This record gives sequence, C-alpha cells and structure tokens, in this order.
Amino acid sequence: MLGAVAASTSLCFSPSTYSTRIVVLRRISNSTLALNNGHSFLLLSAKPMHFSSHKSSRRQPHFLAQAAASSAVNAEYVEEPATNVKFQTSLSFPGCSNSLTLFGTGYREKVFAIIGVKVYAAGLYLDQSIALELNAWKGQSKEAIQGNSSLFETIFQSSFEKSLQIILVRDVDGKTFWDALSDAISPRIQQPTTTDETALTTFRGVFLDRPLKKGAIIILTWLNPSGLLVSVSSNGLPSTMDATIESANVASALFNVFLGDSPVSPSLKASVAESLSKVLK
Repeated sequence: MLGAVAASTSLCFSPSTYSTRIVVLRRISNSTLALNNGHSFLLLSAKPMHFSSHKSSRRQPHFLAQAAASSAVNAEYVEEPATNVKFQTSLSFPGCSNSLTLFGTGYREKVFAIIGVKVYAAGLYLDQSIALELNAWKGQSKEAIQGNSSLFETIFQSSFEKSLQIILVRDVDGKTFWDALSDAISPRIQQPTTTDETALTTFRGVFLDRPLKKGAIIILTWLNPSGLLVSVSSNGLPSTMDATIESANVASALFNVFLGDSPVSPSLKASVAESLSKVLK
C-alpha cells in the first residue's frame, strides 16, 4: 500500500523574530536547500527577484536557504522528483489568514499486482513561525526527526495553520480516492463519536460523484487541531472551500495518515524531516 521512499525535495530555513524578506530564483540547480546563519530566506540565483511578504499579526522569523547540488527548482517552484510535479514555494490557501511556506514534497504510490503506480504528489505547507515552537528538537538529525512522533504531534497541536496540497498524477474516481483515504483514517479513530461520524460524512460528500482528473488539486488545511478545511479544483488552485470539518479526532487522524509513524507517503515525511533538521540546526 505504501510507496517506497523517494528522493524528496526539501526546503530549509533558519528562524529569527522579524518580518520576512524573500529572494526567489529564476533557476537554481538543486531541489535541496541548505541553511546558513543569515537572517533572510534566500533561494540563490544569478538573477534574483525581490519581494516582501505581507504583514501578519504573528511574529515572523527570518529565513535563509541556499541551493546545493541537483536540478529541480524553477522560479517560485520546487519539483517533486519522482512525479515531476511542481509546487509553489509559498501559497495562500482558502480560509488561511497567512501565506504558508513549502516544507517538503513526496508522492503516494499504490501497488497493483506487484507494480507500483504513482497516484499523486503532495506538498506540506507550514506557517514559518512554527519553528519557534520546535526548539526542543534543535540539533537533531533528519533520521531522528523523522522517527520522532512527539515533534510531529507538536506541529499538529500548534495553533499555526498548516496545509497539505495534493496534485493527482493520474485520473481517479472521487469515490475511489475517498475509499482509500477512509481506509487510512478509520483505523486511526478508535471509538468514533457522533461528531466524528458527521464529520466523515461531510468529508466523504466532497468526493462522491466527483471525477478527479490528472492535475486536479486537493487542499487539506488544518486551521487548528479540531478544524479542517477541504478544497478541490480541477482547474488550478482552489479559490473556495468545499467543506469545513469540525472534529478533533478526524483532523488528528488525517494528519497522522501523512505524518504519523506509518505514513501513506514516506517520501513526504522524509522530505519534511530533512527541512526541519536544517531549520533546527
């Protein structure tokens, strides 16, 4: 059921406490970005373009990222290497109060008669300020972070917004997509309450009778530990929300599906862990 860990794309940052300045490259030569001790988030290139992030009521850290060695990023995008799907490095999602930053990418693979078939690519976006809540894990390696359930639970419980962008790389019937997602969520909710059942019914209704073509985008946004937004679009990034899910158990189970101890996309979790290991140096 699970895809093998692929070479994944990671973004790396280093925190401070002021407004954010970003330099976006036109083209660099690596999908893995490394840290130094500077105070800006830089994607280095010969022809940088400068812009400033919008103001936020939260404290915003400064970030610095610089390119290392192998090809995959163009302009404001990072390419997931196994599927060649491009993810924007920063996005504003429906229902979010701030733009979020890409922290890692990966893919989901299903196995049919011993043949692995890639179904979608995924990118995890976090509020940059989440680094301020992860100081307890400073200095840990990618491997240590990847196996540390407490760190990922802290990210989930944080009040900072987080989003998962899923981009399909093949046509999938909506019911088939939901059935696979439900099969992963259900075992993670031991004793569903009436609230959980209602939330799952609402969630399922987003996908039933809905064909999902190659290139369709699904956005799952955790506003807080009990609030989940679902947006789907077959024509570019969604601009509206299709459903609001109010269930702490469902929200937690869904986060665990992708970033728990047995994730459906090991490559995504590995990529996020690599980025976090550089953030927390």
